[in-house]
Amino acid sequence: MNKLLAILIAGFFAVGAFAQAPAATVAPATAATPAVAVAPAKADAKTDAKAEAKAAKLKAKAKAKADAKAAKAEKKVEAKTEAQHAALKTAPAAPVQK
Repeated sequence: MNKLLAILIAGFFAVGAFAQAPAATVAPATAATPAVAVAPAKADAKTDAKAEAKAAKLKAKAKAKADAKAAKAEKKVEAKTEAQHAALKTAPAAPVQK
């Protein structure tokens, strides 16, 4: 618990420092090099597309894993319920006293 609190506090300090840091200034592209400016945009778009595809794949994998886990848990509950029903059928009924 102490380690968790220490990590959380350190994280909050890091976020605060990051939020207060000035934004990096980007030099404006000159008119002489428009082809160079287009190439990074294409590369960024390609990288973004790859990242989105990877995120979608991971999300689908996580969903499939969660579905499998839920199905396994449901099957386990059904088996337990059937076992209880079978035990009730085989057990003799308790006599009712008046």
